[in-house]
Amino acid sequence: MTGLDEDPRGTVPDKEARRILKELVQTLMKQSDLHLIIYCVRGEKMIQTLRRNYQFIRSRVKGRVPIVLVVTSLESHGPDMEEWWRLNENAISKHGMTFDGHACVTTGKITQSNVTEYGRKQSYDAVCKLIEQFRLSNESPGLSRSTTHNIPSKLVARNRHTNIVLFGLGGVGKSSLINLMAGENVARTSNNMRACTLHWQKYAIKIDDKSYNVFDTAALEEPQLGIPQYLDAIENAYTLIRKLGRQGGVDLLLFCIRAGKLAPTLQYNYRLFHEFLCDEKVPIVVVVTYLENEDGEMDDWWKRNRVIFDEREVRVAGHACITAIEGNYPVRYEQSRTTIRELVKEFTADGQMEAWKGGDSTFVSFMRKLNGLLVGKEKPYVKKNVASRLTERCNLPPDVAKELADRIK
Repeated sequence: MTGLDEDPRGTVPDKEARRILKELVQTLMKQSDLHLIIYCVRGEKMIQTLRRNYQFIRSRVKGRVPIVLVVTSLESHGPDMEEWWRLNENAISKHGMTFDGHACVTTGKITQSNVTEYGRKQSYDAVCKLIEQFRLSNESPGLSRSTTHNIPSKLVARNRHTNIVLFGLGGVGKSSLINLMAGENVARTSNNMRACTLHWQKYAIKIDDKSYNVFDTAALEEPQLGIPQYLDAIENAYTLIRKLGRQGGVDLLLFCIRAGKLAPTLQYNYRLFHEFLCDEKVPIVVVVTYLENEDGEMDDWWKRNRVIFDEREVRVAGHACITAIEGNYPVRYEQSRTTIRELVKEFTADGQMEAWKGGDSTFVSFMRKLNGLLVGKEKPYVKKNVASRLTERCNLPPDVAKELADRIK
């Protein structure tokens, strides 16, 4: 295959390489014969260049084919080539790039400086594991067995961290909640109501020596106040949950809300994540923040407001009433840390529930029908039904529901 952004040593101009790649992808997608895209880059490439080519590829497949990143020329990192990903993951995320998997490797020869047999074997295993992961994916057909029959089956098994997806409106204190859980300041916070998080962020934390990945999604806003921002946030969450479905699953949903008058968005944000995105198969708990000034016990808030959740059919598996602001309330702050950690441990305990790895959820099913419509395989009423369902179940305004159905492919 010709290379993108080739330097003067290249044989095919970049413009021509893009034309060839575009035609190849279009042909394979028409034949339903494209199952995985491996985007290969050198480790020293700038993130801006990476983003330009990512956007070009993503615009061709429109989310219907997983894209994984393979970073080469990392022999200088020694045995820990994965260090490249740890150093660049946040920058990649902030530039709006979401990969369904990655591998950090060397493709150099043993005769080259810093290239070892161990490094090449490690790289081989990493790439094989990446391909096998998508061959076995339940969400997409995957690569055929004839294509990957030489990949050792032992590479499929892997230790996984517990995956927690955190969502809520802007200004509810999601970043402060992550810091509370982690016991240190790992997430940047802000004093204003503008969202700090424009794209999902991953935070690795430990609770009693058990590892957790907490994914802070882009802050949701009132749809009427900012339809583009709201749609960006939902599309962002949809992409994240699809990614996690391929990489071990989703173990818990944390729905973060701020104490006070319950927003009209309570019901439809709950349903979007719990029902449409996760098919009601992931336990969801609600975390109520800003209760440092609550008279009596912080949990009294729940006792007064639980009836509202029942009336709006917001059924959660558990709850935590907390403050994530240390300030002048150190006792309540430490009490809150214990409360949220115990809640997380309770609903992610080994054997409590198998992580949900995606599948034919209501939302995914609708989107597949919509994809069929876009390529001429479904009747025109399908798109309308998607929007109607979002309006009916999530109480989304019709214009927001229609645009959301149009955007998530």
